[in-house]
Amino acid sequence: MRIYAVGLAIVLALLQYRLWISNDGMRSVARLAQSVAAQRAENQHLKERNQQLAAEVKDLKEGLAALEERARNDLGMIGANETFYQVVDGPTATPPAPSAARQHVAAR
Repeated sequence: MRIYAVGLAIVLALLQYRLWISNDGMRSVARLAQSVAAQRAENQHLKERNQQLAAEVKDLKEGLAALEERARNDLGMIGANETFYQVVDGPTATPPAPSAARQHVAAR
């Protein structure tokens, strides 16, 4: 009877090892759960992107406003009755550096 108890204890210990410590046990389940969570997040991101692209395609097919906006932004096109103004920033004025003579006088 004692041999059976020892044998069952050894089998139980081996099964516990396989469940908790080996690569086929709970570690694998945790890695798979993490992988599934990451894939779901990526799928959600891609789903939102696909919805945006579908809305843009629909807008390009149905309306001219999106098409005109694309032409203006990407190609720099201007409408027939429009005037184009380009504003160029001039060189920025830097304050003059104080001269050495002024610093000398101020130090006295």
